[in-house]
Amino acid sequence: MRKTSLPGPNANHLIERDQAVISPSYPRGYPFVMDHGRGVEVWDVDGNRFLDFSAGIAVVSTGHSHPLVVKAIQEQAEKFIHISSDFYHTKWIELAEKIDHIAPFQEDAISFMTNSGTEAVESAIKLARYHTKRTEFIGFLGGFHGRTMGAVTFTASKAAYHRGFYPLMNGVVHAPFPDPYHPILMGNNGEDYGETVVRYIESEIFGRIVPADAVAGILVEPIQGEGGYIVPPPGFFPALRALCDRHGILLIADEVQAGTGRTGKWWSIEQFGVEPDIFCAAKGIASGMPLGLMVARKSVVTWPRGSHGNTYGGNPISCAASLATLDLIEKEYMHNAVAVGAFALDKLRQMQLRHPSIGEVRGIGLMIGVEFVQDCDTREPAVKLRDRVVDLAFEEGLLTLGCGRSVIRVSPPLCTTYGEMEEALEIFDRVITRAEDELLFVSQADTEIA
Repeated sequence: MRKTSLPGPNANHLIERDQAVISPSYPRGYPFVMDHGRGVEVWDVDGNRFLDFSAGIAVVSTGHSHPLVVKAIQEQAEKFIHISSDFYHTKWIELAEKIDHIAPFQEDAISFMTNSGTEAVESAIKLARYHTKRTEFIGFLGGFHGRTMGAVTFTASKAAYHRGFYPLMNGVVHAPFPDPYHPILMGNNGEDYGETVVRYIESEIFGRIVPADAVAGILVEPIQGEGGYIVPPPGFFPALRALCDRHGILLIADEVQAGTGRTGKWWSIEQFGVEPDIFCAAKGIASGMPLGLMVARKSVVTWPRGSHGNTYGGNPISCAASLATLDLIEKEYMHNAVAVGAFALDKLRQMQLRHPSIGEVRGIGLMIGVEFVQDCDTREPAVKLRDRVVDLAFEEGLLTLGCGRSVIRVSPPLCTTYGEMEEALEIFDRVITRAEDELLFVSQADTEIA
Protein backbone atom coordinates (compact mmCIF):
# COMPACT_ATOMS: atom_id res chain seq x y z
CA MET A 1 0.00 0.00 0.00
CA ARG A 2 1.30 3.47 -0.88
CA LYS A 3 2.14 5.75 2.02
CA THR A 4 2.11 8.76 -0.33
CA SER A 5 1.34 9.53 -3.94
CA LEU A 6 4.30 9.21 -6.30
CA PRO A 7 6.53 11.03 -6.16
CA GLY A 8 5.97 11.94 -2.52
CA PRO A 9 6.87 15.28 -0.92
CA ASN A 10 10.35 14.21 0.17
CA ALA A 11 11.09 12.80 -3.26
CA ASN A 12 9.84 15.96 -4.98
CA HIS A 13 12.06 18.12 -2.78
CA LEU A 14 15.15 16.05 -3.52
CA ILE A 15 14.42 15.98 -7.25
CA GLU A 16 14.27 19.78 -7.26
CA ARG A 17 17.64 19.94 -5.48
CA ASP A 18 19.09 17.41 -7.93
CA GLN A 19 18.01 19.40 -10.97
CA ALA A 20 19.87 22.44 -9.68
CA VAL A 21 23.26 20.77 -9.37
CA ILE A 22 23.42 17.45 -11.31
CA SER A 23 24.21 17.16 -15.03
CA PRO A 24 21.04 16.89 -17.14
CA SER A 25 22.78 14.28 -19.31
CA TYR A 26 21.78 11.49 -16.92
CA PRO A 27 18.75 9.60 -18.30
CA ARG A 28 16.29 9.32 -15.40
CA GLY A 29 13.54 6.75 -15.85
CA TYR A 30 10.91 7.99 -13.41
CA PRO A 31 10.85 9.89 -10.10
CA PHE A 32 12.11 7.17 -7.74
CA VAL A 33 14.32 8.52 -4.95
CA MET A 34 15.80 5.66 -2.96
CA ASP A 35 16.22 5.63 0.80
CA HIS A 36 17.29 2.06 1.53
CA GLY A 37 17.07 -1.51 0.28
CA ARG A 38 17.46 -5.08 1.40
CA GLY A 39 17.58 -7.96 -1.04
CA VAL A 40 15.04 -7.39 -3.81
CA GLU A 41 13.03 -4.83 -1.83
CA VAL A 42 13.72 -1.08 -1.83
CA TRP A 43 12.05 1.88 -0.14
CA ASP A 44 11.88 5.46 -1.30
CA VAL A 45 12.40 8.55 0.88
CA ASP A 46 8.66 8.73 1.57
CA GLY A 47 8.48 5.17 2.89
CA ASN A 48 6.98 3.49 -0.18
CA ARG A 49 8.07 -0.11 -0.83
CA PHE A 50 9.04 -1.45 -4.27
CA LEU A 51 10.37 -4.64 -5.82
CA ASP A 52 13.54 -3.78 -7.73
CA PHE A 53 13.47 -5.73 -10.99
CA SER A 54 16.11 -3.59 -12.63
CA ALA A 55 18.74 -4.32 -9.94
CA GLY A 56 20.52 -1.05 -10.68
CA ILE A 57 20.84 -2.12 -14.36
CA ALA A 58 21.74 -5.73 -13.48
CA VAL A 59 24.33 -4.58 -10.92
CA VAL A 60 23.16 -5.64 -7.45
CA SER A 61 23.51 -9.33 -8.26
CA THR A 62 23.34 -10.44 -4.61
CA GLY A 63 20.54 -8.00 -3.78
CA HIS A 64 20.73 -4.69 -1.99
CA SER A 65 23.14 -4.60 0.95
CA HIS A 66 23.69 -8.32 1.34
CA PRO A 67 25.06 -8.78 4.89
CA LEU A 68 28.11 -10.74 3.76
CA VAL A 69 29.00 -8.17 1.10
CA VAL A 70 28.52 -5.35 3.60
CA LYS A 71 30.72 -7.20 6.09
CA ALA A 72 33.48 -7.65 3.50
CA ILE A 73 33.35 -3.93 2.68
CA GLN A 74 33.45 -2.91 6.33
CA GLU A 75 36.33 -5.22 7.20
CA GLN A 76 38.43 -3.98 4.31
CA ALA A 77 37.59 -0.30 4.98
CA GLU A 78 38.85 -0.70 8.54
CA LYS A 79 42.23 -1.90 7.20
CA PHE A 80 42.75 0.56 4.33
CA ILE A 81 40.65 2.13 1.60
CA HIS A 82 43.22 2.91 -1.08
CA ILE A 83 46.88 2.31 -1.89
CA SER A 84 46.95 2.87 -5.72
CA SER A 85 47.96 0.51 -8.46
CA ASP A 86 51.62 1.37 -7.95
CA PHE A 87 51.72 -1.19 -5.12
CA TYR A 88 50.30 -4.60 -4.20
CA HIS A 89 47.59 -5.90 -1.90
CA THR A 90 46.05 -9.26 -1.04
CA LYS A 91 42.45 -8.76 -2.19
CA TRP A 92 43.55 -7.67 -5.65
CA ILE A 93 45.63 -10.82 -6.08
CA GLU A 94 42.92 -13.08 -4.62
CA LEU A 95 40.30 -11.66 -6.98
CA ALA A 96 42.54 -12.10 -10.03
CA GLU A 97 43.19 -15.70 -8.96
CA LYS A 98 39.45 -16.30 -8.69
CA ILE A 99 38.85 -14.80 -12.13
CA ASP A 100 41.60 -17.01 -13.56
CA HIS A 101 39.74 -20.02 -12.12
CA ILE A 102 36.34 -19.10 -13.61
CA ALA A 103 37.45 -17.47 -16.90
CA PRO A 104 35.67 -18.84 -20.00
CA PHE A 105 38.82 -20.15 -21.64
CA GLN A 106 41.31 -22.90 -20.84
CA GLU A 107 44.41 -20.74 -21.08
CA ASP A 108 45.64 -18.84 -18.02
CA ALA A 109 43.77 -15.56 -17.51
CA ILE A 110 45.36 -12.17 -16.84
CA SER A 111 43.17 -9.44 -15.34
CA PHE A 112 43.29 -5.67 -15.70
CA MET A 113 40.93 -4.03 -13.19
CA THR A 114 39.07 -0.80 -13.76
CA ASN A 115 36.25 1.23 -12.21
CA SER A 116 33.53 0.50 -14.78
CA GLY A 117 32.47 -1.47 -17.82
CA THR A 118 33.29 1.28 -20.29
CA GLU A 119 36.87 1.45 -18.94
CA ALA A 120 37.14 -2.33 -19.31
CA VAL A 121 36.08 -2.00 -22.95
CA GLU A 122 38.60 0.80 -23.54
CA SER A 123 41.29 -1.45 -22.08
CA ALA A 124 40.28 -4.30 -24.40
CA ILE A 125 40.46 -1.99 -27.44
CA LYS A 126 43.96 -0.84 -26.50
CA LEU A 127 45.22 -4.36 -25.78
CA ALA A 128 43.79 -5.74 -29.02
CA ARG A 129 45.51 -3.05 -31.06
CA TYR A 130 48.80 -3.48 -29.22
CA HIS A 131 48.87 -7.26 -29.42
CA THR A 132 47.78 -7.67 -33.05
CA LYS A 133 49.51 -4.55 -34.45
CA ARG A 134 46.23 -3.99 -36.34
CA THR A 135 43.91 -1.00 -36.11
CA GLU A 136 40.39 -1.94 -37.23
CA PHE A 137 37.42 -3.47 -35.39
CA ILE A 138 33.99 -4.95 -36.01
CA GLY A 139 31.07 -4.05 -33.73
CA PHE A 140 27.34 -4.80 -33.95
CA LEU A 141 24.19 -2.77 -34.45
CA GLY A 142 22.23 -2.65 -31.21
CA GLY A 143 25.35 -3.07 -29.09
CA PHE A 144 26.02 -1.02 -25.99
CA HIS A 145 29.57 -0.87 -24.67
CA GLY A 146 29.72 2.40 -22.74
CA ARG A 147 29.95 6.13 -23.31
CA THR A 148 33.66 7.01 -23.27
CA MET A 149 34.99 7.90 -26.69
CA GLY A 150 36.28 4.50 -27.78
CA ALA A 151 33.46 2.51 -26.20
CA VAL A 152 30.74 4.83 -27.51
CA THR A 153 32.08 4.35 -31.04
CA PHE A 154 31.16 0.67 -30.73
CA THR A 155 27.84 1.52 -29.07
CA ALA A 156 25.08 1.42 -31.68
CA SER A 157 21.86 0.98 -29.73
CA LYS A 158 20.69 4.62 -30.00
CA ALA A 159 21.81 7.42 -32.29
CA ALA A 160 21.47 9.80 -29.33
CA TYR A 161 24.63 8.34 -27.81
CA HIS A 162 26.59 9.72 -30.79
CA ARG A 163 24.81 13.02 -31.40
CA GLY A 164 27.07 16.00 -30.77
CA PHE A 165 30.24 13.94 -30.27
CA TYR A 166 31.59 13.43 -33.79
CA PRO A 167 34.17 12.60 -34.94
CA LEU A 168 34.27 9.34 -33.02
CA MET A 169 37.19 6.91 -32.88
CA ASN A 170 38.33 5.74 -36.30
CA GLY A 171 38.37 2.10 -37.29
CA VAL A 172 35.00 0.57 -36.30
CA VAL A 173 32.57 -1.02 -38.77
CA HIS A 174 29.19 -2.30 -37.57
CA ALA A 175 27.47 -5.49 -38.68
CA PRO A 176 23.86 -6.49 -37.95
CA PHE A 177 23.47 -8.43 -34.71
CA PRO A 178 21.64 -11.71 -35.33
CA ASP A 179 18.21 -10.83 -33.95
CA PRO A 180 15.96 -13.76 -34.98
CA TYR A 181 12.80 -11.75 -34.22
CA HIS A 182 13.83 -8.86 -36.50
CA PRO A 183 16.12 -10.31 -39.22
CA ILE A 184 17.39 -7.84 -41.82
CA LEU A 185 19.57 -10.14 -43.95
CA MET A 186 18.55 -12.87 -46.38
CA GLY A 187 19.78 -16.31 -45.36
CA ASN A 188 20.72 -19.34 -47.42
CA ASN A 189 18.85 -22.64 -47.15
CA GLY A 190 19.86 -24.65 -44.08
CA GLU A 191 21.63 -21.67 -42.50
CA ASP A 192 20.59 -20.25 -39.14
CA TYR A 193 20.46 -16.47 -38.88
CA GLY A 194 23.63 -16.29 -36.84
CA GLU A 195 25.53 -18.03 -39.62
CA THR A 196 23.97 -15.60 -42.09
CA VAL A 197 25.39 -12.64 -40.19
CA VAL A 198 28.87 -14.16 -40.05
CA ARG A 199 28.73 -14.88 -43.77
CA TYR A 200 27.81 -11.22 -44.31
CA ILE A 201 30.84 -10.09 -42.31
CA GLU A 202 33.13 -12.30 -44.37
CA SER A 203 31.73 -11.57 -47.81
CA GLU A 204 30.55 -7.97 -47.52
CA ILE A 205 32.51 -6.26 -44.75
CA PHE A 206 35.81 -8.04 -45.38
CA GLY A 207 35.17 -8.14 -49.10
CA ARG A 208 34.07 -4.53 -49.59
CA ILE A 209 34.93 -2.32 -46.60
CA VAL A 210 37.90 -3.44 -44.52
CA PRO A 211 40.37 -6.28 -45.21
CA ALA A 212 40.31 -9.05 -42.64
CA ASP A 213 44.04 -8.79 -42.00
CA ALA A 214 43.58 -5.20 -40.77
CA VAL A 215 41.01 -6.20 -38.11
CA ALA A 216 42.33 -6.44 -34.55
CA GLY A 217 39.15 -7.61 -32.85
CA ILE A 218 35.43 -8.26 -32.99
CA LEU A 219 33.64 -6.81 -29.95
CA VAL A 220 30.28 -8.39 -29.17
CA GLU A 221 27.79 -8.85 -26.34
CA PRO A 222 26.97 -12.58 -26.21
CA ILE A 223 23.44 -11.49 -25.30
CA GLN A 224 22.65 -7.90 -26.17
CA GLY A 225 21.56 -5.85 -23.17
CA GLU A 226 20.62 -2.26 -23.97
CA GLY A 227 19.86 -3.38 -27.52
CA GLY A 228 16.85 -5.42 -26.35
CA TYR A 229 17.94 -8.51 -24.38
CA ILE A 230 18.48 -10.32 -27.67
CA VAL A 231 19.68 -13.93 -27.60
CA PRO A 232 21.47 -14.90 -30.83
CA PRO A 233 20.74 -18.17 -32.61
CA PRO A 234 22.97 -21.16 -31.78
CA GLY A 235 24.99 -21.03 -34.98
CA PHE A 236 26.28 -17.50 -34.45
CA PHE A 237 29.14 -17.89 -32.01
CA PRO A 238 30.65 -21.09 -33.44
CA ALA A 239 30.70 -19.41 -36.86
CA LEU A 240 32.09 -16.17 -35.42
CA ARG A 241 34.82 -18.03 -33.53
CA ALA A 242 35.79 -19.87 -36.71
CA LEU A 243 35.89 -16.57 -38.62
CA CYS A 244 38.22 -15.04 -36.03
CA ASP A 245 40.48 -18.11 -36.10
CA ARG A 246 40.75 -18.03 -39.89
CA HIS A 247 41.89 -14.41 -39.93
CA GLY A 248 43.85 -14.04 -36.69
CA ILE A 249 41.22 -11.74 -35.14
CA LEU A 250 40.64 -11.48 -31.39
CA LEU A 251 37.12 -12.33 -30.20
CA ILE A 252 36.21 -9.88 -27.41
CA ALA A 253 33.12 -10.71 -25.33
CA ASP A 254 31.43 -7.83 -23.53
CA GLU A 255 30.03 -9.58 -20.45
CA VAL A 256 29.32 -6.38 -18.55
CA GLN A 257 25.54 -6.93 -18.32
CA ALA A 258 25.10 -10.59 -19.26
CA GLY A 259 27.94 -12.06 -17.22
CA THR A 260 28.70 -12.88 -13.57
CA GLY A 261 26.13 -15.65 -13.22
CA ARG A 262 23.11 -13.82 -14.60
CA THR A 263 22.35 -16.48 -17.23
CA GLY A 264 23.13 -19.40 -14.94
CA LYS A 265 26.76 -19.70 -16.02
CA TRP A 266 29.63 -17.46 -14.99
CA TRP A 267 29.78 -15.90 -18.45
CA SER A 268 27.01 -15.78 -21.02
CA ILE A 269 29.32 -16.77 -23.88
CA GLU A 270 29.58 -20.19 -22.18
CA GLN A 271 25.95 -20.73 -23.22
CA PHE A 272 27.17 -20.95 -26.83
CA GLY A 273 30.11 -23.32 -26.47
CA VAL A 274 32.98 -21.10 -27.60
CA GLU A 275 35.91 -19.39 -25.88
CA PRO A 276 36.72 -15.69 -26.31
CA ASP A 277 40.23 -14.25 -26.35
CA ILE A 278 39.30 -11.29 -24.13
CA PHE A 279 36.25 -10.59 -22.02
CA CYS A 280 35.03 -7.53 -20.14
CA ALA A 281 33.04 -7.62 -16.91
CA ALA A 282 31.55 -5.07 -14.52
CA LYS A 283 28.01 -4.36 -13.20
CA GLY A 284 27.16 -7.47 -11.13
CA ILE A 285 30.79 -8.36 -10.38
CA ALA A 286 30.86 -6.52 -7.02
CA SER A 287 27.20 -6.07 -6.01
CA GLY A 288 27.26 -2.33 -6.66
CA MET A 289 30.79 -1.34 -5.74
CA PRO A 290 32.52 0.28 -8.76
CA LEU A 291 34.60 -2.40 -10.45
CA GLY A 292 35.31 -3.47 -14.00
CA LEU A 293 37.62 -6.13 -15.40
CA MET A 294 39.31 -6.68 -18.73
CA VAL A 295 40.47 -10.29 -18.76
CA ALA A 296 42.57 -11.84 -21.52
CA ARG A 297 44.34 -15.05 -22.38
CA LYS A 298 47.89 -14.85 -21.04
CA SER A 299 49.32 -15.17 -24.55
CA VAL A 300 47.45 -12.02 -25.60
CA VAL A 301 48.75 -9.82 -22.77
CA THR A 302 51.94 -8.74 -24.49
CA TRP A 303 51.94 -5.06 -23.60
CA PRO A 304 54.83 -3.85 -21.41
CA ARG A 305 54.96 -2.09 -18.07
CA GLY A 306 53.47 1.40 -18.18
CA SER A 307 51.56 0.92 -21.43
CA HIS A 308 48.22 1.03 -19.57
CA GLY A 309 47.17 1.70 -15.99
CA ASN A 310 44.83 3.59 -13.68
CA THR A 311 44.90 5.07 -10.20
CA TYR A 312 42.03 3.07 -8.73
CA GLY A 313 42.71 -0.26 -10.46
CA GLY A 314 42.20 -3.14 -8.04
CA ASN A 315 40.53 -0.90 -5.45
CA PRO A 316 40.70 -2.91 -2.20
CA ILE A 317 37.10 -2.30 -1.12
CA SER A 318 35.73 -3.19 -4.55
CA CYS A 319 37.89 -6.32 -4.67
CA ALA A 320 36.67 -7.40 -1.22
CA ALA A 321 33.05 -6.85 -2.29
CA SER A 322 33.66 -8.81 -5.49
CA LEU A 323 35.16 -11.80 -3.67
CA ALA A 324 32.13 -11.94 -1.36
CA THR A 325 29.81 -11.52 -4.35
CA LEU A 326 31.41 -14.30 -6.38
CA ASP A 327 31.30 -16.65 -3.40
CA LEU A 328 27.56 -16.06 -2.93
CA ILE A 329 26.86 -16.47 -6.63
CA GLU A 330 28.87 -19.68 -6.85
CA LYS A 331 27.36 -21.31 -3.77
CA GLU A 332 23.74 -20.32 -4.28
CA TYR A 333 22.62 -17.57 -6.63
CA MET A 334 23.83 -18.88 -9.98
CA HIS A 335 21.69 -21.96 -9.45
CA ASN A 336 18.83 -19.77 -8.28
CA ALA A 337 19.07 -17.72 -11.48
CA VAL A 338 18.49 -20.89 -13.51
CA ALA A 339 15.52 -22.07 -11.46
CA VAL A 340 13.72 -18.77 -10.86
CA GLY A 341 14.55 -17.65 -14.41
CA ALA A 342 12.88 -20.74 -15.88
CA PHE A 343 9.87 -20.14 -13.62
CA ALA A 344 9.66 -16.52 -14.82
CA LEU A 345 9.98 -17.45 -18.51
CA ASP A 346 7.16 -19.95 -18.15
CA LYS A 347 4.90 -17.43 -16.40
CA LEU A 348 5.69 -14.71 -18.93
CA ARG A 349 4.96 -16.99 -21.87
CA GLN A 350 1.60 -17.85 -20.31
CA MET A 351 1.05 -14.10 -19.89
CA GLN A 352 1.90 -13.59 -23.56
CA LEU A 353 -1.13 -15.71 -24.53
CA ARG A 354 -3.39 -13.21 -22.70
CA HIS A 355 -1.81 -10.05 -24.06
CA PRO A 356 -1.80 -9.26 -27.78
CA SER A 357 0.79 -6.55 -27.16
CA ILE A 358 3.50 -9.03 -26.15
CA GLY A 359 5.30 -10.06 -29.31
CA GLU A 360 8.09 -12.15 -27.81
CA VAL A 361 9.43 -13.34 -24.47
CA ARG A 362 13.10 -14.35 -24.59
CA GLY A 363 16.07 -14.82 -22.33
CA ILE A 364 18.29 -17.12 -20.32
CA GLY A 365 18.38 -17.30 -16.53
CA LEU A 366 17.46 -13.96 -15.00
CA MET A 367 18.19 -12.00 -18.17
CA ILE A 368 14.74 -11.87 -19.76
CA GLY A 369 13.29 -9.47 -22.31
CA VAL A 370 9.60 -8.87 -22.99
CA GLU A 371 9.06 -7.18 -26.35
CA PHE A 372 5.88 -5.17 -26.96
CA VAL A 373 4.48 -4.81 -30.47
CA GLN A 374 1.59 -3.04 -32.13
CA ASP A 375 0.85 -6.10 -34.22
CA CYS A 376 2.23 -9.62 -33.83
CA ASP A 377 2.34 -10.11 -37.60
CA THR A 378 4.19 -6.91 -38.52
CA ARG A 379 6.15 -6.86 -35.22
CA GLU A 380 6.08 -3.07 -35.28
CA PRO A 381 7.41 -1.78 -31.93
CA ALA A 382 4.83 -0.54 -29.41
CA VAL A 383 7.01 2.14 -27.84
CA LYS A 384 4.25 4.16 -26.16
CA LEU A 385 2.72 1.06 -24.63
CA ARG A 386 6.10 -0.16 -23.34
CA ASP A 387 6.77 3.22 -21.77
CA ARG A 388 3.32 3.28 -20.19
CA VAL A 389 3.85 -0.20 -18.71
CA VAL A 390 7.11 0.99 -17.11
CA ASP A 391 5.37 4.03 -15.59
CA LEU A 392 2.37 2.07 -14.32
CA ALA A 393 4.62 -0.59 -12.82
CA PHE A 394 6.42 2.12 -10.86
CA GLU A 395 3.08 3.44 -9.60
CA GLU A 396 2.20 -0.06 -8.37
CA GLY A 397 5.54 -0.77 -6.68
CA LEU A 398 7.66 -2.48 -9.34
CA LEU A 399 10.87 -0.95 -10.69
CA THR A 400 11.61 -1.91 -14.30
CA LEU A 401 13.68 -0.51 -17.15
CA GLY A 402 13.13 -0.49 -20.88
CA CYS A 403 15.70 -1.45 -23.50
CA GLY A 404 15.78 -1.87 -27.25
CA ARG A 405 12.99 -0.16 -29.12
CA SER A 406 10.05 -1.56 -27.14
CA VAL A 407 11.38 -4.12 -24.66
CA ILE A 408 11.16 -4.31 -20.86
CA ARG A 409 14.00 -6.18 -19.20
CA VAL A 410 13.39 -8.54 -16.31
CA SER A 411 16.76 -8.46 -14.56
CA PRO A 412 16.21 -8.68 -10.80
CA PRO A 413 18.91 -9.62 -8.29
CA LEU A 414 20.04 -13.22 -8.61
CA CYS A 415 18.73 -13.88 -5.09
CA THR A 416 15.10 -13.30 -6.16
CA THR A 417 12.76 -15.88 -4.63
CA TYR A 418 9.81 -17.60 -6.31
CA GLY A 419 7.48 -15.56 -4.11
CA GLU A 420 9.06 -12.26 -5.11
CA MET A 421 8.95 -13.24 -8.77
CA GLU A 422 5.29 -14.22 -8.43
CA GLU A 423 4.45 -10.88 -6.77
CA ALA A 424 6.30 -8.91 -9.43
CA LEU A 425 4.71 -10.75 -12.34
CA GLU A 426 1.24 -10.24 -10.89
CA ILE A 427 1.90 -6.50 -10.92
CA PHE A 428 3.36 -6.75 -14.41
CA ASP A 429 0.33 -8.63 -15.73
CA ARG A 430 -2.04 -6.11 -14.19
CA VAL A 431 -0.32 -3.01 -15.55
CA ILE A 432 -0.02 -4.47 -19.06
CA THR A 433 -3.80 -4.88 -19.03
CA ARG A 434 -4.21 -1.27 -17.90
CA ALA A 435 -1.82 0.02 -20.56
CA GLU A 436 -3.51 -1.99 -23.31
CA ASP A 437 -6.97 -0.74 -22.23
CA GLU A 438 -5.78 2.89 -22.05
CA LEU A 439 -4.19 2.86 -25.48
CA LEU A 440 -7.17 1.04 -26.99
CA PHE A 441 -9.45 3.75 -25.57
CA VAL A 442 -7.23 6.51 -27.02
CA SER A 443 -7.14 4.76 -30.40
CA GLN A 444 -10.94 4.40 -30.46
CA ALA A 445 -11.37 8.04 -29.46
CA ASP A 446 -9.04 9.17 -32.24
CA THR A 447 -11.00 7.06 -34.73
CA GLU A 448 -14.31 8.61 -33.63
CA ILE A 449 -12.87 12.13 -33.93
CA ALA A 450 -11.56 11.38 -37.40
